[in-house]
Amino acid sequence: MNSINITSVLEELHILENNEAWSTGQNWGAGTNASSKTIFSPVDGKAIANVLFATRDDFDQVIKTAQSAFESWRLLPAPKRGEIVRQLGEELRVKKKALGALVSYEMGKSLQEGLGEVQEMIDICDFAVGLSRQLYGLTMHSERSRHRMYEQYHPLGLVGIISAFNFPVAVWSWNAALAWVCGDVCIWKPSEKTPLTAIACQKIAAKVLAANGIDEGVSCLIIGDREIGELMANDERVPLISATGSTRMGKAVGAAVGQRLGRSLLELGGNNAIIISEHADLNIALPGVVFGAVGTAGQRCTTTRRLIIHESAYEEFKTKLSAAYAQLRIGDPLDELNHVGPLIDKDAVQQYQNAIAKAKEQGAKILVEGGVLEGDGFESGCYVKPAIFEAENHFEIVQHETFAPILYIMKYKTIEDAIALQNGVPQGLSSSIMTTNLREAEKFLSHAGSDCGIANVNIGTSGAEIGGAFGGEKETGGGRESGSDAWKVYMRRQTNTINYGADLPLAQGIKFDL
Repeated sequence: MNSINITSVLEELHILENNEAWSTGQNWGAGTNASSKTIFSPVDGKAIANVLFATRDDFDQVIKTAQSAFESWRLLPAPKRGEIVRQLGEELRVKKKALGALVSYEMGKSLQEGLGEVQEMIDICDFAVGLSRQLYGLTMHSERSRHRMYEQYHPLGLVGIISAFNFPVAVWSWNAALAWVCGDVCIWKPSEKTPLTAIACQKIAAKVLAANGIDEGVSCLIIGDREIGELMANDERVPLISATGSTRMGKAVGAAVGQRLGRSLLELGGNNAIIISEHADLNIALPGVVFGAVGTAGQRCTTTRRLIIHESAYEEFKTKLSAAYAQLRIGDPLDELNHVGPLIDKDAVQQYQNAIAKAKEQGAKILVEGGVLEGDGFESGCYVKPAIFEAENHFEIVQHETFAPILYIMKYKTIEDAIALQNGVPQGLSSSIMTTNLREAEKFLSHAGSDCGIANVNIGTSGAEIGGAFGGEKETGGGRESGSDAWKVYMRRQTNTINYGADLPLAQGIKFDL
């Protein structure tokens, strides 16, 4: 059962000061004119704390603070910047239990997922430390005698990070850890639905920076509503905006940033599918599907939303899936016996109900009935039952992402049909095939296979590791975060040519004699 004392968690993370979850300061973005908003937990509906929301003037002050910090931060050698990030990772290790519990309580995901999200922050810090000694350029031969040509990377400057409620801290760290070792400074606008975890992380980062005599403006936090995000997207002083959220939000951010010829890194909606082949190991497939569909109450961008099952395995797997759903325990996510916690708020519950109504209207057949839960333990009004529908891929509701635990299942005949169904949606984030057939697996991973940024074999659509680049195609935005060479988006690329000879030959053999 849940034995976590949230008041103790808030005290350990040094969030509350006179019942206000805030501390004013130049790198915090909340001045004397800021308005206060009460943050409620979807777990029990109780108020957690009051938070100050920044104004337009506060935003301008944060920008100036970040600009000032960048002047000194970029001059610190990259390995020394990596040492600061290493210390942040160590501090996160110390605070993992408390921060994971707060993630769970404020957002509603299970405690195990909350702890996993903090571990993800620790992992990206470790990755970034190694990266700080590997910000490689290239050296190439010049066509001109006694010339040397090479490429190098320089810091961009200010990186604006707009994160979503479903991963209230991990996505910030994906961006911030890499941006910091690259020499950038960060301005973070978290979701207004989950600001407390952001404040906790900001305090941890500020502590590490202060202990090293580093300008705290390297890590800036500004909590606000949509207006703050729009200010950030339109501000030419912020060369890169990394935004995570809905496709609708991403189109607005991309248009605003593109209008000023800035850079945007967009991680948007997903409509992810798992193909269950006739050659699948159903004992592996079942837990992958169930976790993918109901983990975080269906509020992951990588949530499994569509299940494409070979006709020969359809009835058997449908029976197994229904039985597995009947065993799901829904309730307080801080109780580790439960599988599914609440949706983020009542607006999300309404969207869930709307999607179920539309699915029925469009001809989808109920396999596992959904619904809103009431009574003891469900007082917040945010708990819903995971639902399954038999549907067609072309249904309008199936083509759209609903941030809730609703799974649509359908049949296929050939692997070509399955891949066409998998690709037949506007989004292109994560995908998976369950098969023991090597030819099917390789076809799925080939250029004629999945069109998603992530394609897996014999694992689900959720649970990406930080070592690989994370992101998707089509309406998912095309951005890449986290591992691999995603660091390059946080830097500007420069080609350098040095003439160490005594004359001035021109490229392409051009003659220009004076």
